[in-house]
Amino acid sequence: MADKHYRSLIKAVSWRMTGSVDTLIISFLITGKIRWALTISGVELFTKIGLFYVHERIWENLSFGRVKEAERGKPSFEI
Repeated sequence: MADKHYRSLIKAVSWRMTGSVDTLIISFLITGKIRWALTISGVELFTKIGLFYVHERIWENLSFGRVKEAERGKPSFEI
């Protein structure tokens, strides 16, 4: 089953919001300045949403690590 483009985008946004809060906290701890921390986390929020979306779409088109529906119950030793 393939993901729709909007699913990849929503996943990217939700993950980056989580990651940006982490970046905000780390940036504040390092700089001690909330304005710098907000700027850093704000910029990376948008750049990394785009990167994650592209990453997801590339992986969606790869067959690596996937099995066909009929093969799910059968043990596989393929790499």
